[in-house]
Amino acid sequence: MSILREVIDAHGYLLADGATGTELFQRGLTSGEPPEAWNLDQPEKIRSAYGAYVDAGSQLFLTNSFGGTSFRLALHKLDDQVVELNEQAARLARDVADQAMEATPDRRILVAGSMGPSGELLEPMGSMTPAGCSAAFAEQAEGLHRGGADVLWIETMSSLDEAEYAIAGAREASDLPICLTMSFDTAGRTMMGVDGVSAAQLAIGLKIDAIGANCGNNLADTEAAIREMRSVDPDILIISKGNAGIPEWHGTDLHYNGTPEVMAAYAHRARQVGAQIIGACCGSTPAHIAMMRQVLDGDLPVPEVEEVTATTKLVAKKRTSRRRR
Repeated sequence: MSILREVIDAHGYLLADGATGTELFQRGLTSGEPPEAWNLDQPEKIRSAYGAYVDAGSQLFLTNSFGGTSFRLALHKLDDQVVELNEQAARLARDVADQAMEATPDRRILVAGSMGPSGELLEPMGSMTPAGCSAAFAEQAEGLHRGGADVLWIETMSSLDEAEYAIAGAREASDLPICLTMSFDTAGRTMMGVDGVSAAQLAIGLKIDAIGANCGNNLADTEAAIREMRSVDPDILIISKGNAGIPEWHGTDLHYNGTPEVMAAYAHRARQVGAQIIGACCGSTPAHIAMMRQVLDGDLPVPEVEEVTATTKLVAKKRTSRRRR
């Protein structure tokens, strides 16, 4: 039994974290600055961001390594530090998780090594070869494994081919459980035309530990994708990690309009349609995660919110019903 199923069997579900980038921007990260460099340059700020989600109730949180492949780090001339930066991302997370579990011995907190897309296109559309893709993810996985990650978390993928080569690379370097999430942001499909059924079939065929959706265009598309995944297999672990509503430009700043109430209602819906690992993505904060935890645990009633669509403004409504248990 994988470590993921152990936690889920014990608790019924597993609450993941929210957005890493959102928290780092709050701590001073500037646009265009590589977040991974902060693992070495600003370790206490990384610890603070991790700890905020642990304090909010996350049972699993992602490392600050989303852009940690050599392809992405090369944009900042950091591609000679791939293993070091990823190892430090996981090591800081491991320390935060271990300290929290030491303080609360009956609590289990998992560190997920975040592995985002390469940003490259595979040949013949681009210049990245399958071997080069796998090698890049293998190098990243090596660092995350060394640092103490519990699972490898390949996320925000749009191409099944890149996802498959990333999984192959991760397996070359590590025997850790592997999770995969794809971003459904183009009329219910990924940018490369992948639907939830195809993603689930890939996960089953490659025998990875969990499949799901993260980021995306809106909560409705994320939820539709996980429904499709669940229809393929009643037993596979499903991840749902949607954005905090819909992005809106306020002058030169991008904001997400999903309140904690909106995300708490979404977490309840995701659980109802079969997701066992539930979190949030862009625009979300520890406040969102804390309310999601309270609603999933039954300590708060499910907020009533307007129907989630790409064009509906997400506004929580007050609910006067009795406390849900």
